[in-house]
Amino acid sequence: MLLRPIEEDDWPAVHLWASQERVCRFQAWGPNTTEQTREFVWEAAKAWTSSPQTRFVYAITLDGCVVGNCELNLRGRDQGEISYLLHPDYWGKGLATAAASQLVQLGFDEHNLHRVFATCDPRNVASAAVLRRLGMSYEGRMRETMLIRDGWRDSDLYSVLAHEWHARPRR
Repeated sequence: MLLRPIEEDDWPAVHLWASQERVCRFQAWGPNTTEQTREFVWEAAKAWTSSPQTRFVYAITLDGCVVGNCELNLRGRDQGEISYLLHPDYWGKGLATAAASQLVQLGFDEHNLHRVFATCDPRNVASAAVLRRLGMSYEGRMRETMLIRDGWRDSDLYSVLAHEWHARPRR
């Protein structure tokens, strides 16, 4: 598995999962139309040329194929937020954990962050498991933070601090 900056011509691969109901079930967006996916990928690729850059969107590749995407968003000087999505054919294979781990490492090592956090829908037990595998601590539930197709969604908040990340046992 390899992370690389997302590129404009990645949109057809991204659309393979962004257009699926089960992928965006816990998100405020989607399922995407072709145009919505093109716009997302165009904005994500353009973010690499922003100055100062605060959004880092990566393609998750496996054997040269784009199978997912992930992001590190800087939130002020000392914090970053991560997110990740995979094509369902690659769920449960450790790719989300590997990609998210690389994002956290980048946040601490390249951006000197103090804290990296992520949120997920409490019903998304697979995503919560990824965050726990990273060594993130559950901080609590924020009530009705996002309006999605089936109503207001709560968000569970997880985080890890730089000193915790660097002290964790290596696998």
